[in-house]
Amino acid sequence: MKTDPQYLADRYAATWTLSDAAERRASIEELWARDGIHVLHPPEEIREAAAALGFAHTTLEARGYEAIEARVTRSHEDFVEKRGITFRARTDAVRLKRVVKFGWEAVSIESGDVQGGGVEVLVLDEDGRIAADYMYPGT
Repeated sequence: MKTDPQYLADRYAATWTLSDAAERRASIEELWARDGIHVLHPPEEIREAAAALGFAHTTLEARGYEAIEARVTRSHEDFVEKRGITFRARTDAVRLKRVVKFGWEAVSIESGDVQGGGVEVLVLDEDGRIAADYMYPGT
């Protein structure tokens, strides 16, 4: 399946902002493979704190629909509901074979000001669903 990279980036970012839990789950099942994985490269302060506790690997992983749903839901609660932040994909999505890369922004719902962002690297399966999702916030 050939997936337009910008369409995928926009749908991906929108998933993190969906308030309705059923819509969020349906979007996750549409975008990710059943055994897909979301890997977060945490901000530096979190990596440093984990390293100080003796953790050699400081990436965070969620695998499968339930774990990814929990991750997206937690992010929605923390950023959208509590902090008034929404997410949007930048218009820089590119695809190379089964890899899609794009930037995203965290935006204040109230002011429209960009509060942060990052880079996403998605590896797609043969059906065009996300098999691996590598998130780099703060870049």
